[in-house]
Amino acid sequence: MKQDKTYLINKIFNNDNIRTIWDKDEEKYYISVVDVVGILSESKDGRKYWNKLKQRLKEEGNEIVTN
Repeated sequence: MKQDKTYLINKIFNNDNIRTIWDKDEEKYYISVVDVVGILSESKDGRKYWNKLKQRLKEEGNEIVTN
């Protein structure tokens, strides 16, 4: 079952690799925001894009990324 859901997550994002972790106790998937941002922004380095975005939001006074 776990592998099927991981496959579905990757399928949604055109078979790009999305890191996921299954929490058996909570029965939830945790999905890498950096991977999703990288794919949606078509960035070669999702981590750099995410860090720059966080920096810009903080400079504007928006701290949603910390919550």
